[in-house]
Amino acid sequence: MSYLKPKFRHPNLPTNALGYTVADYEGSISTLCAGCGHDSISSAIINACFQSSLEPHKIAKLSGIGCSSKMPTYFLGKSHGFNSVHGRMPSVATGASLANRGLTYIGISGDGDTASIGMGQFVHLIRRNVNMTYIVANNGCYGLTKGQDSATADLGSVSKYGAVNPFDGIDLASLAMLQGAGFVGRSFSGDKEQLEPLIRAAMSHQGFAFIDVVSPCVTFNNHQGSTKSYAETRENLDAMPLDFVPMREEITTQYDPGTTQGVTLHDGSVIHLHKASHEYRTNDRTAALNAVQMATQEGRILTGLLFLDPNSQNLNQNLNIASKPLNELGKNELCPGSRVLNSINEGLR
Repeated sequence: MSYLKPKFRHPNLPTNALGYTVADYEGSISTLCAGCGHDSISSAIINACFQSSLEPHKIAKLSGIGCSSKMPTYFLGKSHGFNSVHGRMPSVATGASLANRGLTYIGISGDGDTASIGMGQFVHLIRRNVNMTYIVANNGCYGLTKGQDSATADLGSVSKYGAVNPFDGIDLASLAMLQGAGFVGRSFSGDKEQLEPLIRAAMSHQGFAFIDVVSPCVTFNNHQGSTKSYAETRENLDAMPLDFVPMREEITTQYDPGTTQGVTLHDGSVIHLHKASHEYRTNDRTAALNAVQMATQEGRILTGLLFLDPNSQNLNQNLNIASKPLNELGKNELCPGSRVLNSINEGLR
C-alpha cells in the first residue's frame, strides 16, 4: 500500500486570494484507523487555512506524542513542523513563537498529551498567553497504549476492558477559561460547518486560542457503556492474536444554533451536542463557565465559541519582543556595540 498522494491535481481547482489550491495545504495520506475523527479535524484545518488564504510556508505546526500528535503529518505538508516529546509541545511552541512572531502557530495535542503528562506545561502556556491555536483531539482514551481511560474520560464511562471509571473527567475548556485563556471553543469532529470557522477565528486571535474537539476513537472506545464511542465492538478477538479495525462510515452532523442534537454512535449509544445560540454572550467569562457546567449537569456537550477576549495581549506584546524574526536580524542589530551596552547598564543602576 502506498502512502504517497499522486502529484496530479485537476487544473481547474479553485484558488484562494493568494492563488493557492486546497491541495497546497494537504499532507501525506493518513495512517490512522479508518473513520477516525482525527482525520476530520485534519481536513478542517486544511480547509480553514485555505479559506483564510494563509501562506503555507508561514505556518508552523507542533505536536507531542499520541494518535493526535501524528495528525500534522496529514496536513500542511509545505509548512514548518516539530513533533516534540510527550506533553512538551508547549515549551517548543513558546520558544518558537518568541523567536519568530511572524508565523502562524498551530498546536495539535490529545487528551493524554494535554490533560495528563502535559498538564503543567499546558497551564503555563495559557498563563503566558502564547500566540497560537491549540487544538485537542479529545477521545477520552489512550489509543496508542490500547485504550486505557484518559484524564478526560467521563465519570461512570466503561472502558474497553469493562472497568467503570470512578473519577470525574477533566474539562479542558473550563480549565482554559479559569486560567485566563482569551479564546475558548469546543466542537465535534464530525461537524465541519462549525469546526472550520471556529479554527479560522482561533488562528486570527491575538493570543492563546484553545479548541477542545470531541473526536471519537474507532478502535478502543467503541463499546457499549463508553460515553465517547464511535464504532461497534469488534467480535472474535479472543481467538485471534492479530488486531483488526473494521471499516466504518464517518459520523457527521449538522444542526442549528441554540438547539441540541442527539448523535447515535455505531454501538447504539447517544451523545447530546448543544450548539450555543446567537444570544450567547462570548465576552462574559463567568457566564461562559456557568453555561459549560450547566450543560454538563444536563448531560449535554456545549459546543461553539465559548469565550472570547478581543483585547487579549499575547506573550510577544507583553515582553516587547522584536517584531522581526531573530534569524533575520543582522550583526549590527544583534551586537550594537559598547555604547548601547553602556546605555542599557546605566538604565539598570
